Amino acid sequence: MPEVENKADIKENDQQARPEWGSKWEFMFTCVAYAVGLGNVWRFPYLAYKNGGGAFLIPYTVMLLFVGMPLFYMEIAFGQYASLSPVSIWKCSPIFKGLGMALVYIEGSIALYYSVIIAYIMHFLFASMRSEVPWANCDNDWNTVNCSVNDSAAAENQTVYTPSQEYFYNEVLNITDGIDNIGGIQPKLVAALAGVWLITFLVLLKGVGSLGKVVYFVAIFPYFMLTALLVNTLMLEGGVDGIIYLFTPKWDYLLKVQVWRDAAVQIFYSLGCCAGGLITMSSFNNFNNNIRRDALLIPIINGATSVYAACVIFAALGFMAAENNARIEDIAEQGPGLVFVVYPEAISKMPLPSLWAILFFFMMSILGFGSQFSHVETVISSIIDEFPGVLRASAARTIIFRAIISAAYFLAALFMVTGAGMYILNLVDASVGGLPLVIVGIVECIALQWVYGSRNFSENIEDMIGIKPALYWRLCWKFISPVVLIFVLIMSLVQYVPIYYEMPLAEGGTYYYPDWCIALEWIIVAIPILSIIGMFLYTYSRKGGFQEASKSAWDWGPEKERNIFLTTSEEPPLYRCKSELSFVGTEINLNDLQSGNTNYSYQWNDIEEVPTGKSKENSVLSKPTWN
Repeated sequence: MPEVENKADIKENDQQARPEWGSKWEFMFTCVAYAVGLGNVWRFPYLAYKNGGGAFLIPYTVMLLFVGMPLFYMEIAFGQYASLSPVSIWKCSPIFKGLGMALVYIEGSIALYYSVIIAYIMHFLFASMRSEVPWANCDNDWNTVNCSVNDSAAAENQTVYTPSQEYFYNEVLNITDGIDNIGGIQPKLVAALAGVWLITFLVLLKGVGSLGKVVYFVAIFPYFMLTALLVNTLMLEGGVDGIIYLFTPKWDYLLKVQVWRDAAVQIFYSLGCCAGGLITMSSFNNFNNNIRRDALLIPIINGATSVYAACVIFAALGFMAAENNARIEDIAEQGPGLVFVVYPEAISKMPLPSLWAILFFFMMSILGFGSQFSHVETVISSIIDEFPGVLRASAARTIIFRAIISAAYFLAALFMVTGAGMYILNLVDASVGGLPLVIVGIVECIALQWVYGSRNFSENIEDMIGIKPALYWRLCWKFISPVVLIFVLIMSLVQYVPIYYEMPLAEGGTYYYPDWCIALEWIIVAIPILSIIGMFLYTYSRKGGFQEASKSAWDWGPEKERNIFLTTSEEPPLYRCKSELSFVGTEINLNDLQSGNTNYSYQWNDIEEVPTGKSKENSVLSKPTWN
């Protein structure tokens, strides 16, 4: 919180006020755009196919009900109540401030490699704007003698690559033989990356004020494109067969632990839980926004979109299988390969391939930007909320800071547009998108429901919407969700496989990372965990024990009440400590209380005002929610 001495400071510096969404719809559409991202198109369809087809919907739905929706509700309620970003919000229990740092670290890492993926998409989008898509044949400079338009035409036991494979790996990436060989920077990708960060900066120029106006289009438009693509592929031979293949249940898969683990992990990717974005976006809400409604609608919309996108993808795969006289299981790939290799190849065989390529990659760019805007805003808002007196002092200063962050991200991402960039991207993605998310989810449940207290948290929600959360939510927050997450964590460790990258051009179709990359993977995983442990120990020792370190800070609570208190006194009042556990009689200035310049964590039930100022009993901070 900025150091404010009197009313004039606030009147003369209106730029310090924290912005809000223009309407409840801006928040809802932003959450939809944030949650419905590239993972819905390339991750969920592959997982459904890999884990039993239609049978996978059962564990996915169970995990959505008992992990995804409860965590989603908990995070948006948390952010809306305090109107603070992931780091500053841990005033509710300062000993867990490292958890907020971990959230921003994860979200910041995702924003870094996500921008590179969007740059790939932008490259494909502009490359599609010609009479014939460039990956339709083998007559280009980047093609090799092993290129074949039709796999079935290749001689037996001969290694062949499709035009789309060689276009992506040889032309777009110019990929090297391994991460040790960094290669050169790809100029076309650098230009695309610069465009990505320029667009991101312009959209976030005024924070949620500008983001809220863009998000209507970003959240809604992809559904029109998905529908157009689905209708087109269903009219082609094999399109319906692809969807039937996807949803044909293999019931024996339900007995495999791995299937349930994959369903739980997909919920994190799908909803964006435990990455800080939901806390940040909800922190700009009106205090009385109906978060219960949002917690029900948005996860359901997200889950339905994943299924809808899977239909679009597998209808195209069914068409491609029919065209090549091949099996769908021999065509489906995971991750970027599905979007940049398999689907483009299917498009090249459709009527009017350039049109459908433009529509597909334009849709993908919108999906990517919809999530990217929230990723970056989470990082920026978290820093601004920590230093509001400096970074929110004027509009110009805030804009300059946003420009600096965007430029720094662009420079950092240049490593991922080199010849070894895809190896680096895959390493970062695999490291931050797995164990750290699960561990953060477990600690978050413990911090809010067991340390801060389920009762306090429920009362906070009642203050906002007038009703306490139902028993279902409270049981999930305290018991079911953390137990499921602990199960996922254990299974992830037991079934750990050293990182690798599936790439057709590599020997055997798979690239295995060297040992130093395995060590780097664990370092990336350890950073957010160490930030939680480090701040825990620091606060514990500074405050003199767990009980004091976990007490809510004096200024914890709704933003409106904090501001009322800070603007009701012309001079900063003095307080003296009255608790036998503290330094009895010690007088302290309000500004010192705000800045934390004390040797003791003063709480309102431990201090009383020196008679020269306003009485504590008349302060809004004497409300029970502040104790």
